[in-house]
Amino acid sequence: MTKTVLITGATAGFGKAMAEKFAAAKYNCIITGRRGELLQQVAKELKDSFGIEALPLVFDVQDKEAVYAAIESLPHEWKTIDVLINNAGLALGRDSFENADLNDWETMIDTNIKGLLYVSKAVAPLMISRKQGHIINLGSTAAKDAYLAGNIYCATKAAVDMISKSMRIDFLPHKIKVTAIHPGSAETDFSTVRFKGDEQKAAAVYEGYTPLYAEDIADIAFYCASLPAHVCINDLVVTPTAQANATTFYKG
Repeated sequence: MTKTVLITGATAGFGKAMAEKFAAAKYNCIITGRRGELLQQVAKELKDSFGIEALPLVFDVQDKEAVYAAIESLPHEWKTIDVLINNAGLALGRDSFENADLNDWETMIDTNIKGLLYVSKAVAPLMISRKQGHIINLGSTAAKDAYLAGNIYCATKAAVDMISKSMRIDFLPHKIKVTAIHPGSAETDFSTVRFKGDEQKAAAVYEGYTPLYAEDIADIAFYCASLPAHVCINDLVVTPTAQANATTFYKG
């Protein structure tokens, strides 16, 4: 039987790479994002390249009503969601606490925490009714160690870590797996977004060592999702070899 994965934030980076990985394994893909034209393009690429069905849903995970409307409007054949990957998230700014922009804080909280909660709460009943499913939440090494000027981004990813632990307990009776994947430094558009389009600052983050790539995280997410029903990887921290934790690198 063909399986279905729902991936938030699938227009680029981890999300797009994960969509390609699961599609290559013949999963039908529900992909979400804010940029409708780009999302449609990704859906077409998945269909053409892998011969699967792809359903694009255009909404912002920050918008609770839009999230629920999108999930409730799914055609019956798309409501059998086997894997939910809460990938949508971002960092904005790299400022000390006293200099940080409140709007940046609110956007990170609304996306990284509340958006994950909205999507999970909307999808969970579909998994509970079938007594099976797998939720994969994308955290960060920032969930494990705070770093200079990371403040609220670190806090939001620490919340993802704790939400994942709580979900795992609450969903035990429903046989729903919950996995948290915490990547370290990865070369995607993450730093470009964090530095608000400053390509020079973004590129400097990855100088002097080989970072992770989106495909690495896609491989890991797929491995976690492909294990037998009685096996769940609960919590996984993954870094490039040059990174020991959220704050310690060897660049040479």
